[in-house]
Amino acid sequence: MDNWDEIRTAFQVARLGTVSGAAEVLGVHHATVIRHIDALEGRLGVKLFQRHARGYTPTEAGQDLLRVAQATDDQFSQLSGRIRGRGSDVSGELVVTTIGGLSEFMVPVLSRFQRDYPDVILRYLTSARLFRLEYGEAHVAIRAGSPPSQPDNVVQPFMRLQFAIYGSKDYVEKYGMPTIPTAMEGHRFVGSDDPASRAPFARWMRDNIPERQVIFRSGDNEANRQAIMDGIGLGFLRTFECGSRDLVQVHPPLAEWDSRLWLVTHMDLHRTNKVQTFLKYLKEHTKHLRNEEE
Repeated sequence: MDNWDEIRTAFQVARLGTVSGAAEVLGVHHATVIRHIDALEGRLGVKLFQRHARGYTPTEAGQDLLRVAQATDDQFSQLSGRIRGRGSDVSGELVVTTIGGLSEFMVPVLSRFQRDYPDVILRYLTSARLFRLEYGEAHVAIRAGSPPSQPDNVVQPFMRLQFAIYGSKDYVEKYGMPTIPTAMEGHRFVGSDDPASRAPFARWMRDNIPERQVIFRSGDNEANRQAIMDGIGLGFLRTFECGSRDLVQVHPPLAEWDSRLWLVTHMDLHRTNKVQTFLKYLKEHTKHLRNEEE
């Protein structure tokens, strides 16, 4: 396509709204950006932008071009992600994304993997948002809840996380041991700040513990764990992270509180040597944490 550079320039102007912003992203002079826009509008015979003091706003025709250019840019990103993962050797960038709160067992595994495969550059992303595997944003994802159903993804069961209710020794000495769920009056709890959380234990808390008794809330798992250890209240913790002598298990794990984890890869990268090597390594080095048949 002879005018691809001009279309790419128009896409960046539409996306950023200014000539200077597009010039910085593209690494060209602002005069080049203006020349590309003028040439493209002349070739198409329509105005793509309304010029004003604050920048450039796409016209209806400009919006059409933006949609096509966005789709094309996404396809190039997807192709780039696939190409990066196709090598037969175990090297280059490996992007792993998980839900928050798994770093206690993930980082040691990732560290050993990098030691054993020193040509790998690791990126470990923890976020509530779903990184788009189909666009190459990550090679391997660990997701919680129901089995992910996005098309073109390969989904494998990974592990079942067990949760129990814990309190600090200081808390238990001060408030005593509750009888859960029949005698919890007077006890204080630590919980999630997300009222719509779908985590099984969070739903149980909403159904069984009066809101006035949840006196500390946070969306940060580590903050909640620290609050429980500091004696602020009782709360749910993963059993694998509760080896501290300062914690008392006030109610053992229940199956209804368990959370399922899934390994997710995109079908185009799933069979690459790098991804397969990492998946096998991860399963091997988390055997001690998994309490169910694969």
